Amino acid sequence: MRIVVLAGGIGGARFLRGLKKAVPDADITVVGNTGDDIHLFGLKVCPDLDTVMYTLGGGINEEQGWGRADETFHLKEELAAYGVGPEWFGLGDRDFATHIVRTQMLGAGFPLSAVTEALCDRWKPGVRLIPMSDDRVETHVAVEVDGERKAVHFQEYWVRLRASVPAEAIVPVGAEQAEPAPGVLEAIAEADVVLFPPSNPVVSVGTILAVPGIREAIAEADVPVVGLSPIVGNAPVRGMADKVLAAVGVESTAAAVAEHYGSGLLDGWLVDTVDADAVERVEAAGIRCRAVPLMMTDLDATAAMAREALALAEEVRSA
Repeated sequence: MRIVVLAGGIGGARFLRGLKKAVPDADITVVGNTGDDIHLFGLKVCPDLDTVMYTLGGGINEEQGWGRADETFHLKEELAAYGVGPEWFGLGDRDFATHIVRTQMLGAGFPLSAVTEALCDRWKPGVRLIPMSDDRVETHVAVEVDGERKAVHFQEYWVRLRASVPAEAIVPVGAEQAEPAPGVLEAIAEADVVLFPPSNPVVSVGTILAVPGIREAIAEADVPVVGLSPIVGNAPVRGMADKVLAAVGVESTAAAVAEHYGSGLLDGWLVDTVDADAVERVEAAGIRCRAVPLMMTDLDATAAMAREALALAEEVRSA
């Protein structure tokens, strides 16, 4: 079975771990979000790609869901002693090594997709991890702070500001001019199923879909496209997705997120059992829907979610 997954960071990475357990023999291609990418200390940092790579490769900090396990922060502390910031973004010593290698390879002329493949040679995540684009795309957020309206990088909004001010607009800067990375469209065309994990629908999956050609390829592919709701009980399972959903005029409910993707893209949608009353509304929008447990409490629970997604895909295929 050939599966394509559009993934953001923590939620996407943890879902992928369950998917691998559910179908260990599947050929899985992960199209990773690069809209969260940021340049810090002269280095190219790709948070979502690294979170997937570390999680599936066994190097993730399990408690926080991002960054390296057994991390130290001597380099960050030394930079702070020199007055070099930003201090609000936590890069550890082990993590710095990844960003140094990436930046050196990019400087030598290698595209991000080739760099990502090289980094994965060490971690062996068991999936093919491809950035959504080799071109630079950065998600910015329009906010008003102290009476001043300005755009800040998504990482500053999410990490420094903790989404404490309303997001007035979400803009994937550079997306309109970007092209899908080599292998992305081919993987979609050859897939047996496409999955949207419970990643942020605006700044993770949504940013991937903003790259011209990717949304169209998925919509036109003759394969089931199934998503899992990141909203359970009218609230994000993790993070602050409700803040960015509000910025694009979408209510924070499982049904509204399905409608946001639309029946032209989604064939199936899973909601949590607490949102079973949303099934009728989603199906009225032309999307087959089922209510199943969607909390990734452990690996077995996550694998069960993945099996439910694949079962719904098969149901769509047979319809």
